[in-house]
Amino acid sequence: MDDLEQQITDWIQANTGLLITFGVLLLAWIIIMIVAMWVLFKKAGEPGWKAIIPIYNVYVWCKIVWSPNIFWILLAVSLGGGLVAGIIGGTLGAFIQLGCSIAELVLAIMICIKTSYAYGRGAGTAVGLIFLSAIFTLILAFGSAKYVGPQNKNA
Repeated sequence: MDDLEQQITDWIQANTGLLITFGVLLLAWIIIMIVAMWVLFKKAGEPGWKAIIPIYNVYVWCKIVWSPNIFWILLAVSLGGGLVAGIIGGTLGAFIQLGCSIAELVLAIMICIKTSYAYGRGAGTAVGLIFLSAIFTLILAFGSAKYVGPQNKNA
């Protein structure tokens, strides 16, 4: 046990600078993304502070880009699917959880598409939001995108 503790201590001492650097960069990225979401909320006419409140920010985001009802569907699929799968257990529970995960993925993709159209952009930005969401969120926030409201485009 002493040998393992010594190895862990040596590793931490050898990599402390790397860990601190990673932590600082991660914190900076989180702050940049919070500011970007704040700006997107402001562009949509919502107070920016709503972007920093967990869970409520998802509700407001769904309202901004699509419909507040989508939040409740997403919540039901996320929580309900996990709860039902946990109660049932076994193979059936695993398939229920898999189905709910697929439904969450589909909703997340649709929210990206709706976000693109709600900010006056098209399919290219939607694809960017799906695959490189952080970068395209920054582009929407700090670029020339204007909020035009939820669109009734087929997504």
